Amino acid sequence: MNQIDTGRFIANCRKEKGLTQAQLAEKLNITDRAISKWETGKCMPDSSIMLELCSILGVTVNELLSGERIEMNHYEEKVNENLIELKRKDENNMNKNTIISTIYTIAMIIGIMVCCICDIAISGTLTWSLIALSSILVIWIASFPIILLGKKGVLAAMIALSIIIVPFMYILSILIKVNEVFSIGAIMSIISLIFLWIIYVLYYRLKERKLLATGITFLFAMPFKFLIDSTLSKMIGEPVIDIWDKLSIFILLIIAFAFIIGDYARRKGYVR
Repeated sequence: MNQIDTGRFIANCRKEKGLTQAQLAEKLNITDRAISKWETGKCMPDSSIMLELCSILGVTVNELLSGERIEMNHYEEKVNENLIELKRKDENNMNKNTIISTIYTIAMIIGIMVCCICDIAISGTLTWSLIALSSILVIWIASFPIILLGKKGVLAAMIALSIIIVPFMYILSILIKVNEVFSIGAIMSIISLIFLWIIYVLYYRLKERKLLATGITFLFAMPFKFLIDSTLSKMIGEPVIDIWDKLSIFILLIIAFAFIIGDYARRKGYVR
């Protein structure tokens, strides 16, 4: 299985069907830039659209992965070769991610030990190091699935963060002995989590249109910023919205439309 061969095969099949890159992209509801990346061997089609792509091009998944038409007497052999190659790739990626995640975990443990040793040496007991320890643990729990599994770990990281963030704010308020850390922090955390889940769903649904997803994210950021500011203002009893907040919302609006226009231009083939 070779990405260059597969890309060349996609290009040939597309031309045989009399389709341009833009036309094929429209049928798959993706950008023609993605088609260009496939055909130049920079990346492979996503598994979620591979069956639809094969149907449009009139080929099998096995032929697509092999980068050539396969005669029936060689078909089973090619299937086995492609399955073995895919398995080998997955194993190599998993081994690499396991090494990186192990180094990352060891670094976190060393950081915790250094904080605790310094705290005991200075204070004679564990004081401020407990705050560092809990913070490092939260960061590790939220980031470890992504480091180990890559994109596949984002959902696990989101779930883990959603579960631990409010208890963490409670523990933090106890450690620093400030009740407002929990009463205000928990509300702010919940609002932020809702925003993060919206972003996650956006990028999941628009995985082949990242410019549009980014533009919509900036649009959603405006009402969420206003919600956070107004909620915080009510909780502390002081106004927190000033001219800089209005300016930041205006900037977010400009950035959002820039990404949306960029997506439109790419879809229409004005830019590559």
